[in-house]
Amino acid sequence: MSRGAILILGGTAEARSLAAALHGDGVAVTSSLAGRVARPRLPVGDVRIGGFGGPEAMATWIGEHRVRAVVDATHPFAERISASAARACAIAGVPRVRLERPGWTPGRGDRWTWVADLDAAARALDDLAARRAFLTTGRQGLAAFAADAGRWFLVRCVDPPEVPLPRHHELLLDRGPYTVAGEGSLLDEHRIDAVVTKDSGGPLTVAKLTAARDRGLPVIVVRRPPRPDGDTVHDVAAAAAWVRALAVA
Repeated sequence: MSRGAILILGGTAEARSLAAALHGDGVAVTSSLAGRVARPRLPVGDVRIGGFGGPEAMATWIGEHRVRAVVDATHPFAERISASAARACAIAGVPRVRLERPGWTPGRGDRWTWVADLDAAARALDDLAARRAFLTTGRQGLAAFAADAGRWFLVRCVDPPEVPLPRHHELLLDRGPYTVAGEGSLLDEHRIDAVVTKDSGGPLTVAKLTAARDRGLPVIVVRRPPRPDGDTVHDVAAAAAWVRALAVA
């Protein structure tokens, strides 16, 4: 990696698009993926997979690989890596920007309940008296629902979960993007009466929200966790402009 290279953290669609844009500009880029997905969609340019071992180790890696700046384009709920990146960049003395897609906002006809975390989402199902829930929260937090023996769950993940699952469930391994028609068919086929999701934002998985609204179904939405202080942009164009500005700074 040459001096002035950019480190992009994350395997999100935004991270891949930014890597492609910068690579097209002739900017040296290395993308770092956590390695939690078995068959990740790889970006163009150099790729490393796996954790750094904490902020101090990340700072050392940044120095050894002559990284000029870091773009944190991790998932909106990847709280730990964002905190590590902020600390690492402070130690290494390199600039950092957070690229985070905007969250979803409810529209006319939506029946959303906002909650702070997955444990609160599990309790909210009781408040709704839901009997058949569609869980689209990713595999990492599914243990929050494992003790629920009185409800049936349709659980959708990209890769098989490694945590306990509810006693009554069906596991669906699938990856977006999804369509409104396809999501509606899932809700109808499985007689879903509540949807549980995180506020991931973006177009790839929003179809479930539209399908739920069309059917008048309640949706429990987990709020995003707080992020470290620092510059934040909300689209790839703005992140690319931030990187290009480094060349004249």
